[in-house]
Amino acid sequence: MPATDDAGLVFIGRLRSPFAEFDGCPKNRRAALEAGGGGSVEIDRPWREALAGLSVGDHVFCLSWLHGARRDLALQKPRHAETARGTFSLRSPARPNPIGLHLARIIALDPEAGILRLDAIDVVDGTPLLDIKPYFASVDRPAED
Repeated sequence: MPATDDAGLVFIGRLRSPFAEFDGCPKNRRAALEAGGGGSVEIDRPWREALAGLSVGDHVFCLSWLHGARRDLALQKPRHAETARGTFSLRSPARPNPIGLHLARIIALDPEAGILRLDAIDVVDGTPLLDIKPYFASVDRPAED
């Protein structure tokens, strides 16, 4: 996989974390915060200008390529469930296109060096970065029904 289509994705940098192995890496933001899993983003030189407009204290979504994940599972049985569920109903990294979505707060920023320090990140050190998008509470937070 993939068979014939190619999205032409470009890695724009790497995510750095204290987690060297998949075993022991937090599975979500809360677990990363509890583990003291601060990290950083290293942006490749051609993309550093794209950091303009970001500030310390901003929350951002980091989209990553979960390079160690399986890509062939349509059904998975989570440890907490009795039966298998569809991949699209889970946050497992195993999916057809293993794109990770990570919410983090910027705690330091050096645009010239292409470094963003983050309060927490739930990835293995060196995970490829696909994109960064700002989090806007006014539009990203679900409205109360």
